[in-house]
Amino acid sequence: MYPTIGKLFDQTVKKYPKKEALVDVSQGKRWSYEEWNQYVNRVAQAIMSSGVRKGDIVSVFMYNTSEFATVYFACAKIGAVLNPINFRLKSGEVSYILNDSNPVLFIYEKALEDEVKLLFDEFPLVSFWSTSEDVPDQAISFHDRVKSAGAVEPGVELDENDLYAIMYTSGTTGKPKGVMHRHRDMIEQSLTCMQALQLRPSDRGLTAAPMFHCAELHCAFLPRVHNGCTTVILHHFDAKKVLETIERERITVMFGAPTMWNMMLQENLSDYNLSTMRFGLYGGASMAPVLVRALGEKIGIHLVQAYGMTEMGPAISFLFEDEQETKAGSAGKACFNHEMRVVRPGSTGPSDPDDILPPGEPGEIIVRGPGVMKGYYRRVDATERALYKGWYHSGDIGYMDEDGYLFVSDRMDDMIVSGGENIYPREVEDVLYEHEGVLDVAVLGAPDDKWGEQVTAIVVKKDENLTELELDEFCRNSRKLADYKRPRKFIFVPEMPRNASGKIQKYLLRNTYTELPAQ
Repeated sequence: MYPTIGKLFDQTVKKYPKKEALVDVSQGKRWSYEEWNQYVNRVAQAIMSSGVRKGDIVSVFMYNTSEFATVYFACAKIGAVLNPINFRLKSGEVSYILNDSNPVLFIYEKALEDEVKLLFDEFPLVSFWSTSEDVPDQAISFHDRVKSAGAVEPGVELDENDLYAIMYTSGTTGKPKGVMHRHRDMIEQSLTCMQALQLRPSDRGLTAAPMFHCAELHCAFLPRVHNGCTTVILHHFDAKKVLETIERERITVMFGAPTMWNMMLQENLSDYNLSTMRFGLYGGASMAPVLVRALGEKIGIHLVQAYGMTEMGPAISFLFEDEQETKAGSAGKACFNHEMRVVRPGSTGPSDPDDILPPGEPGEIIVRGPGVMKGYYRRVDATERALYKGWYHSGDIGYMDEDGYLFVSDRMDDMIVSGGENIYPREVEDVLYEHEGVLDVAVLGAPDDKWGEQVTAIVVKKDENLTELELDEFCRNSRKLADYKRPRKFIFVPEMPRNASGKIQKYLLRNTYTELPAQ
């Protein structure tokens, strides 16, 4: 029998009660595992006293904070289902998630209050808790509730197969889907990542990537707690602050998207003592060999790449430090207890897991293993398609080389990856179509040295006076589009290339306007 995430935390507390567990840099606070456990229990008791019970959904809308980390384990102890929400989303996007998931409690921080205020009247049955000192009339003080709660263990009986979290990810239509994960799924994921990073209890890990994202949450934060390491939390990524924190807190390990590592390299690294750093995890995209070499030379760090998706927890493969240059561009080989295949894409339905393609031939990447989701929340048909014949069908196109290394070459759904974030063109296109001056639009990812890909909108004008500046302002003001999804470039064209069925031929647009390789 596997422990639950709450029991995992309890086990670490018993092994390392006096060891420093959590450091919140922005708040200047530190907790030992024993002290943090008392905080977790008080939060758990406060949440239960508000009426939250096992199986109820608790949404968290925060940057990286000690409150986020503490609510995480508090929910795990009482069986509440955690619903972490991307802090970059606008109120209209958050509204969609709340309507779909029906949380009973919504915990947020001051920095996001302007967006949250727009949700109060729309969701009168949701209890809004603010971690701010200045709490709006329609919200409740998180800290006041916690102060008045006891620190006794909740004592809720949970099973390894109980639902632990619902994490929203966009589908091919651009509509977010709630990915359901069980406690056991993430215990497996944690063990896999502990091994890949060769974690030691003496490690001090930095959380600078977003905690709402499964890459930081499940591949970095949870494994460190599982292993008794110390976690240092930065409110958000800032290259200078990251470097300062590495030196001051003697950080040894961290996760970051390639963009984050690259931004750190742009700073004057000679100003910092980074000698404690030994391992770095990255994901969201492959890393150029020149960047791998630069990190090794300037920071002296070993790198491991993870490839995956929210539906799998996320990691399904690793490319280890001794493979970074010899297999540059590869996503590596499958994690422990996972199996990957490249199969012929289905023409009228899901790909057949047994129609395996030979090395070098591109097809759909499918995977199975212990980290696979339970399914999509309230979406039976989508779950059946995604988990056809027991394999998760990723929608990514790739190939295996002769040595069994996976290379991801394209995405069946035209997803854009910018700064490690997944952006679905349909979401951006839907917003642009709302502008009365837009007749037709196609959104693509164009290569970008800093962000990996840049969101680019190809537009056919309805109004000849329409300008790039006007469209940019329209996107900035939209409640439906987070800033990181906003197009950084607009290209006006007389018409869109379409096939016989009327579908826009995006590969032609890529070849002509974005300098992307032919698909």
